[in-house]
Amino acid sequence: MKGIFITIEGPDGAGKSSVIEAIKPKLEGYFNKPIIQTREPGGSPIAEKIRELILDINHSEMDDRTESLLYAASRRQHVVEKIRPALERGDIVLCDRFVDSSLAYQGAGRELSIEKVWKINEFAIEDLRPDLTLYLDVEAEVGLNRIADKRSNRKKDRLELEDISFHNKVREGYQTLIKKHPERFIVIDANQPKDLVAREAWNLLVEQLAEIDN
Repeated sequence: MKGIFITIEGPDGAGKSSVIEAIKPKLEGYFNKPIIQTREPGGSPIAEKIRELILDINHSEMDDRTESLLYAASRRQHVVEKIRPALERGDIVLCDRFVDSSLAYQGAGRELSIEKVWKINEFAIEDLRPDLTLYLDVEAEVGLNRIADKRSNRKKDRLELEDISFHNKVREGYQTLIKKHPERFIVIDANQPKDLVAREAWNLLVEQLAEIDN
């Protein structure tokens, strides 16, 4: 059995971590097997070190193309070390972000062009594509306000510190990708309370998984 590759995407503050926490145990029950949970940037020892370089708030001088190349390098190592071996074993991989993030953040947000950033990442991932992508759609201002909420204990990373115009362009980039690949994306309104988002995400995901199983 070939494994199934499921990715979770969305603007900053969309609530990806909450959804992953909610659906992972359900996926384990659905497939009756452990789920390989991972993330990007990172997911393997070398890729995690590259993640530190990219997101460090002290690296404000980082060039946009350098940033894009580092994401692709991290992704390549992640694919080789973790994702592809898991899929070849027949495992289910649940990944917090993948190539769509680079296309939205660097391609659209940094205005490097989605096509150029895709070329870099096409070399990195070869023929690997997600089978399904849960996209949590949230208005940029809403997402950033969630991150800034004093009740949240997490620190902002270098990309989260970008201004609202950058984050609006990221969201527009995602919309472009969804129109291009409607068969893969499952779109959820993440402006809702997180329990409703998680419930809708699971219900829609199960519908698509049933089609894959058949």
